Amino acid sequence: MFEKNLNISLLLDFYGDILSERQRDMISMYYNEDCSLAEIAEAYEISRQGVRSVLKKGETILTDMENKLGLAYRFMKMRDKSAEIASELDLINTKINNDDISSKIKSLIIEINDLANY
Repeated sequence: MFEKNLNISLLLDFYGDILSERQRDMISMYYNEDCSLAEIAEAYEISRQGVRSVLKKGETILTDMENKLGLAYRFMKMRDKSAEIASELDLINTKINNDDISSKIKSLIIEINDLANY
């Protein structure tokens, strides 16, 4: 369940702009702000079933976009590989006795970590 919530939240970051404002807000309230169906229903003056319907339709749109484009998947893979590269560079850096190379490696590690955390 936690992984699904995290996945929908990530997809919302990538593809949220294609949803209606209402869908985007309800999904954000549910997945990011941990609001209950009842709380969202009260805020929008609709039934809990109405909220559930909006959430399911929005989730379907987000997952369909990810299935077609794969942007979130590629982002996560690049982030993981970037962390792996930074780790390997750090390991190499501990074995080098050259200050110029060591300085360059430290700079690269910082750049990679900045990109990975973007």
